[in-house]
Order: sequence, then C-alpha cells, then structure tokens
Amino acid sequence: MHGLQIILLLNVLTCLKQAAHGSDIISGEKVPRNSMLYMVSVQNKNGHICGGFLITEDFVVTATHCDNEYPTHVVLGNHNLNQGQKIRINKKFKTRFYLSVLLGDDIMLLKLSRKAQLSDKVKIIQLPRAKINLKENEVCQVAGWGITENGALTKILRVVDVPVINKKVCKKQYSVINIRLPANVICAGGYPTHKGFCQGDSGGPLVCAGLAVGVVSFKNGKCNYPKAPNVYTDISKYLLWINAILKNPNSYL
Repeated sequence: MHGLQIILLLNVLTCLKQAAHGSDIISGEKVPRNSMLYMVSVQNKNGHICGGFLITEDFVVTATHCDNEYPTHVVLGNHNLNQGQKIRINKKFKTRFYLSVLLGDDIMLLKLSRKAQLSDKVKIIQLPRAKINLKENEVCQVAGWGITENGALTKILRVVDVPVINKKVCKKQYSVINIRLPANVICAGGYPTHKGFCQGDSGGPLVCAGLAVGVVSFKNGKCNYPKAPNVYTDISKYLLWINAILKNPNSYL
C-alpha cells in the first residue's frame, strides 16, 4: 500500500468516522487497450499515487487531496503503469474553498510543463458544457489502478459500471453515520451495490455518456460492503473556474 493510501485511510478512519477516499476498482474488469485513453497516473518520486484525466493537451484534472503526497509528474498512455509518457507538473490549481475531503471542493487542475503528444494511445476527454442532470440509476463508469476486491495489487487499468444514486438517498445514508454530505457532489456506486472505488488512487473520472462529470473523492466503509454511496466532485459546478484557468493560467491567482 502506498504512503498516500496509508496516511489518508488512517486519518479518515480515526478522525472522520470511517469515511475513506480513493479509486481502486472493486468488482471491475480490465480496460481494453484502445479505450479510456484519457486516463492519467499522477505520481511522485516513489511512483503512482492518484488517478487523473487529460482535458487539454497540457491540463489534467485530479482530486485536491492528492496533493498531500506531493505529486511531481504525470504519466499518460499508461494502460499498464510500467509504460507511458512522463511529463512534469508545472503548476497546481486548487479552489479557494477547499479545506478537507469531507467538506467538498475536492478538485484540482495540474498544468503540465509541456503539451502531451496526442496519439492512438493518448486522448482528451470532454467535460460537460453546462449543468448536468443525471438520472437516478443512470449507468456511468469509474476507472483506476490499485488493489482489487481480492486484495491483489494490479498495474493494469480497471473499470467498473456504477449507477447514479439519488442525492436525497445519498444524504440520508451519510447522515446515519453523522457525516454531512458536502454540496457540489455526485453519488454513484457503492451502496447498495458492491461495485465502485476504494482506498488508493483518488482523482479518477466518473464518466457518463462519454463525458467526465465527476472526480473520485471519498466513500464510507469497507470496499466490498460499503455502508454509503461513493462520492464524486461534480465537475459541472466548477466549469467557470476551470475555463478561467484554461484561458489564462499565468494570470490566475
């Protein structure tokens, strides 16, 4: 288990009533080599720490709490973690309101030191252009690297289908464990299924109808038997912020 997994899991279990974050895929399958080519491995000097996804040639989206492990570079085109383009992170952009995972605003932009070489192995994924209205039980996908439901490590990208969960149901499930669901989030997977993400590679995308609509943020309970839904940052609520940075990153404070 990587340092980020251990530190975040212990902090959350101890201080935040067993809420946990990550995106190791549970009950999923290997991703075909010709799909999900926007997936990014966010890394530090010790290797892979978080997931992410490419939205322009030189910008990656991930989760803010991934910065706790001091990421230094990303690797693209890495269906297998042993392969891919390595590009240094030039600058990190966080929202002004982020305080902790359970308080929301868990989204971060990474400006790369150079443009990625788009190819048959590296692609960009589109974001929603406006507010999205996901339907309850709409099937989306989440992908990542890490420990599977069998407790085995994997370097091959895995994906699983997850249903969108009604926000009222999600709030209720978290209120039972005395956690207030933050604003600007999407719930999908986990409760009441055994499919979703787990501790480890946060920052990966929730993909619905071909668009990256969410960023993996946190969950509650055991990976195989979650007591509450998986929670993602709702990207559509941050479009103005994202577009301002993409337009003029050098002037953004």
